[in-house]
Amino acid sequence: MKVMRLLILLGLMMIEEATSHGEHPFSRIAIHEATFALQDLAYIKASPTVLGLRGEDTEWMTLEFGSEDPATEDWIGVFSPANFSASTCPEENPRVYPPFLCSAPIKFQYANYSSPEYKDTGKGFLKLQLINQRSDFSFAVFSGGLQNPKVVANAPVYPRIAQGKEWNEMTVTWTSGYGIDEAEPFVVWGPRGERLRSPAVTQTFDRHSMCGLSCGQIECRYTYKLGHKLSNGTYIWSQEYQFKASPYPGQNSLQHVVIFGDMGKDEADGSNEYNNFQRGALNTTKQLIQDLKNIDIVFHIGDISYANGYLSQWDQFTAQVELIASTVPYMIASGNHECDWPGSGSFYGNNDSGGECGVLAENMFYVPTMNNAKYSTDYGMFHFCIADTEHDWREGTEQYKFIEHCLASVDRQKQPWLIFLAHRVLGYSSCISYAEEGSFSEPMGRESLQKLWQKYKVDIAIYGHVHNYERTCPIYQNICTNEEKHYYKGSLNGTIHVVPGGAGASLSTFTSLQTKWSIFKDHDHGFAKLTAFDHSNLLFEYKKSRDRQVYDSFRISRDYRDILACTVDSCPSTTLAS
Repeated sequence: MKVMRLLILLGLMMIEEATSHGEHPFSRIAIHEATFALQDLAYIKASPTVLGLRGEDTEWMTLEFGSEDPATEDWIGVFSPANFSASTCPEENPRVYPPFLCSAPIKFQYANYSSPEYKDTGKGFLKLQLINQRSDFSFAVFSGGLQNPKVVANAPVYPRIAQGKEWNEMTVTWTSGYGIDEAEPFVVWGPRGERLRSPAVTQTFDRHSMCGLSCGQIECRYTYKLGHKLSNGTYIWSQEYQFKASPYPGQNSLQHVVIFGDMGKDEADGSNEYNNFQRGALNTTKQLIQDLKNIDIVFHIGDISYANGYLSQWDQFTAQVELIASTVPYMIASGNHECDWPGSGSFYGNNDSGGECGVLAENMFYVPTMNNAKYSTDYGMFHFCIADTEHDWREGTEQYKFIEHCLASVDRQKQPWLIFLAHRVLGYSSCISYAEEGSFSEPMGRESLQKLWQKYKVDIAIYGHVHNYERTCPIYQNICTNEEKHYYKGSLNGTIHVVPGGAGASLSTFTSLQTKWSIFKDHDHGFAKLTAFDHSNLLFEYKKSRDRQVYDSFRISRDYRDILACTVDSCPSTTLAS
């Protein structure tokens, strides 16, 4: 796996999961038990036989197939690379048991999915959407169902931008099949009418890179396209893309921010794939693409692709979000499905990342940090502090010091909107598992951090991990500090906590217990949007992925002096002597 990156200068005991995803379809495929039982008259044909002749990275194809002895449990498997023999798999981690991901299909569908008469006629067809996997494909007709698969017929046959370490840097990352010894990667970019050429850095990772072996101006716009110069002097080009320069810190302009967690990916053709429980992902992606002209930056706060070590699923995800991530900065945070693995240094000792340990996420998407996935970034009137909940955040830790420095360093006169982001819920949630724990958050989640949120007057703290939507009142130490629900004037006197974690994955259940601090709940897929009109007015909206309509919202209106005003625990204690 080759990832190219260019930085452009522009002027204890924890809850392991908030919800159970159940059994995904791939866990039922005994691909390691597959045998060949080729039938003379069985066939499978793919058309077109060559994909991407006009430079497409995603293309629909048609499979026609037939079997001499059709049955309702027959299925079609799609493999890439084409050889799906388990004998090609390298030695596995002792925690991993057959069937191995390296021999599993990247997707599958039952033979009668588009052909209800298949069992009677023995003939059928499927339309499948394939992406550029930088390798060949093969397709096979299997009889015997998922537990006793027999091959009866077979046939052979994405750019991301992110903010850099400074506000005036933009990085471009893309996935390539070339090594640095095979092709020289570069980007041609510049304002409209100008072209600059900048070399890119190649970062290569494979299975052994992971810890567990499993499979300036307002509205200034720039264009860019990606290139490789091959050793024979030939140039390979991508299509041309464009992005808008980020506003400088404090810039007074209309600024739109979209935030969500736990989206994942899904198959547009309806076929089954690995970790097959993110049925809301395509709706969310579609709504963001349709509203892209009103989005300036995106934060996907953890549980990004749910690939869990299955590399082709990262390709599936980056292809799905390409239109978004190639146009606006696509910033990420680390979640349990990116990081967690026993012995990796993660705060949690589970297997949720499938052995990725953050390697894939932080190579596929640029993160402006060299130490885990915690970082700060500025966008105009916003200052964002992004925590890494898969590593210890408690008082006295290195991350706690980072969080305090991030919150303390912002100039609220220039950047009045201070936003805290994290994957796991460190604030408040009515998820049933958190309620049963008695903490209504990650255990120890807010014990250390709430005094920092209060001291530095964090406006909104936003989390994922719980796959639903919930918003609290402005709150401090379990007490609502403002009784208003939709229009806040002046000081909040606390922090509003929001969980827009229902961007795609299977939904989480709320507790039946009622709390005073929970203002709005929604058991559906959706995402959050922040709009800063100026230094004094901010709009928050929760939109459902089904229709992009607003189902919850609030406004904040205040002056700079409201931020300076002292509230409980937000100013140093004073005495008559001082």
